[in-house]
Amino acid sequence: MINHISFPNLGWEFEINRIAFSVFGMPVYLYGVIIALGLLLAFLYGVYEAKRVGLSQDDLLNMLLIGIPAAIVCARAYYVAFEWDSYKNNLAEIFNIRGGGIAIYGAVIGVAVSVFFYCRAKKLNMGKVLDLLAVGLLIGQSIGRWGNFVNGEAFGVSCNLPWAMTIVNEGRTVAEMAHPTFFYESLWNGLGLVVLLLFRKHKAFEGEVFCGYMIWYGIGRMFIEGLRTDSLYIGIFRVSQLLSGVLVVVGIILIVINRKNLKKTLDK
Repeated sequence: MINHISFPNLGWEFEINRIAFSVFGMPVYLYGVIIALGLLLAFLYGVYEAKRVGLSQDDLLNMLLIGIPAAIVCARAYYVAFEWDSYKNNLAEIFNIRGGGIAIYGAVIGVAVSVFFYCRAKKLNMGKVLDLLAVGLLIGQSIGRWGNFVNGEAFGVSCNLPWAMTIVNEGRTVAEMAHPTFFYESLWNGLGLVVLLLFRKHKAFEGEVFCGYMIWYGIGRMFIEGLRTDSLYIGIFRVSQLLSGVLVVVGIILIVINRKNLKKTLDK
């Protein structure tokens, strides 16, 4: 469970035990700890901002309790759907999440859908909630990508850049002088967080920050996915690149339409 991760051109070396600690003999992975930290910080941001957007802490907690299971199920289902050949002859493995195999887009879809139905049921302003969710997602995603670092995964193709990384797991070279794409996405999401926090003060309509999230994340993921070696495919196309492109287009269309309608309303 030891990953030796190095950045040869920078002279950096890290030896990382994937197991953070054990509880009653059950290993708790560092990956999960990092994901939990990102989730916690996103939730704390939501608690801090809830009152400003007219959302009770009870509603926020309820959405969290619904959203987490939905995110896990959809993240796994998304991955299995595009890796079906690996599971069709061993269906029991579908439920073995500890063995790896989840997709962030599936998690985002699960959270968004659960929030949609909760807002409909409670008659909450969905735009406000989605704007809050957008910032929370970027907090969680920027931190969560470091879980890929400790796992020695989500790296890219080989390169000669100064920050190229090499990963050796239990004596087996997993990646040699590769793009640290986990870091690219973490950095991109961190920058997006700053951009959205500044943009929210100037939004024209409720939900526009979430549209900004779709555009920002979609553009970054589209380019970063092209460097990765572990993409899910539909034929010759990378699934995440296709979905990212759709998010960008939809986000732009929603902003244009809503701002145009708002302008018409103000001109009357």
